[in-house]
Amino acid sequence: MSPVENTRAFVPPPSEYILDNFEPTDRIAMLVLNRDLGETIQRITSAQKASSPEFQAWLRYKNANGSDIYIGMNPLRQDASTRTKEDIESIRHVYLDLDHGGPEALESVENSSAVPKPNYVLTSSPEKFQVVWNVREMSLDEAEGLLHAIAREFGGDPAATDATRVLRLPGFANKKYETDFYVEARRESTETYHLRDFKLHIDSQDSPRHNYDTRAKREPSPRTTLSQSEHDWAFAKRALARGDDPEDVMRQIAQHRANDKSDPQDYARRTVTKAQAELSGKRQESEPPVEEGIRERDA
Repeated sequence: MSPVENTRAFVPPPSEYILDNFEPTDRIAMLVLNRDLGETIQRITSAQKASSPEFQAWLRYKNANGSDIYIGMNPLRQDASTRTKEDIESIRHVYLDLDHGGPEALESVENSSAVPKPNYVLTSSPEKFQVVWNVREMSLDEAEGLLHAIAREFGGDPAATDATRVLRLPGFANKKYETDFYVEARRESTETYHLRDFKLHIDSQDSPRHNYDTRAKREPSPRTTLSQSEHDWAFAKRALARGDDPEDVMRQIAQHRANDKSDPQDYARRTVTKAQAELSGKRQESEPPVEEGIRERDA
């Protein structure tokens, strides 16, 4: 039996999972999200401190009181105080969020010749999985192109294709359900992979973020003082007026706002729904109304 096969049954506690994926001195982002209270806490600290008994005790306390616990999968610069692309120090992981398809979707990943054996498979909720590969020598653009390709190949969540994405930390309860579901991670490999190990067609031009950014630059809003939500609403109206698929528009907005919205999918859906209502109203009037944006407090 190979060393990789020997690791299949290894289910680490949270602290070991952190130190198995990061160097002790790496600065990582820990996200604590309480949807009921509308509370989002982000702590950027070393992997060593995040795995310490004191920090883990605080996470357990927050989890017991209704918060979900997440971890950023790529280390940040030593002076970083936020979790943006500019803050990423290096690419250590690529991943796949399987929200649909259940065990069959996971089996298609594990039996595929297009991707190597995952380092970790997380069971994030009943029949939903997060798949993680440990990688090196990969640029941010290469990583995000690969993330989109993996999601396309296996029907993964397109919102989980950003290098700043946070995934669930195993050992803590998923609080989205009436009954707590404890996230479990199973290690399947100790290998480190490179871009050449993924046999997928990578086309970064197809990524939702690329499309959003390109269109936003090509089609500037006539106002210069729009809020974030107003920009998204204006983008949604232009895209819908062109005949774009509303679901595709939602995915693009959710991807673009994944870092600064506690529930980007819901935010995107409400933005597109309001844009559709506005466009519907315009079609019934001879003179289009003056464009009004969604205020941030409503988004």
